[in-house]
Amino acid sequence: MTRILLVTSSPRGAESLSTRFATEIAEGLKARSGGALLTRDLTANPPPHITQAYIHGRVTPPEARTPEQAAAVALAHELVDEVKAADVIVLGSGMINFGPSSQLKAWFDHITWPGVTFGYGEDGRPRGFLTGKKVYLVTATGGVFSEGDWAPFDFQTGNLRHLLGFIGLTDVELIRVEGTVFGPEAAKAAVAATEAQVRSVLERAA
Repeated sequence: MTRILLVTSSPRGAESLSTRFATEIAEGLKARSGGALLTRDLTANPPPHITQAYIHGRVTPPEARTPEQAAAVALAHELVDEVKAADVIVLGSGMINFGPSSQLKAWFDHITWPGVTFGYGEDGRPRGFLTGKKVYLVTATGGVFSEGDWAPFDFQTGNLRHLLGFIGLTDVELIRVEGTVFGPEAAKAAVAATEAQVRSVLERAA
């Protein structure tokens, strides 16, 4: 049975296009595969920013952890286990100030765990452990960042691809919805283009 993990992170709620299209992909994959879908809504249930309790707790033996350290490590284990269990991950990210939201950054801070999701080989190079999974990365931006004058300021897509690859998630397909702030007709065209891309993703996955 295919196990699908949907991670959404936009604070826009029902207005979020990254959440809309990520959800459509995840639910479409579930319908086609008959698999199981788990949703992690980082806006409804945001992970805390990491603290000393997490930094020290993850290198402290379980029996020696303080209650705060134990709670912080338990949350990290829960988030990591969700990723480990998934065959397919659908990640929705709306651009906030040129990068991903702080909620999504906090999620990555919990799952990027030395010795658990990545390590270093004898040559000193990092090696991600979460291999063999497919990732659909859905990004939403008001402007156009895939090309043109604003492309150098897309600190969202490259950052997310790097973080995913660092922990072994290298099979990443990018789905963009962009250019929605240039009036109703431009927004309609942008949404239609992404709808077509989502249909293509699901047809190929069938």
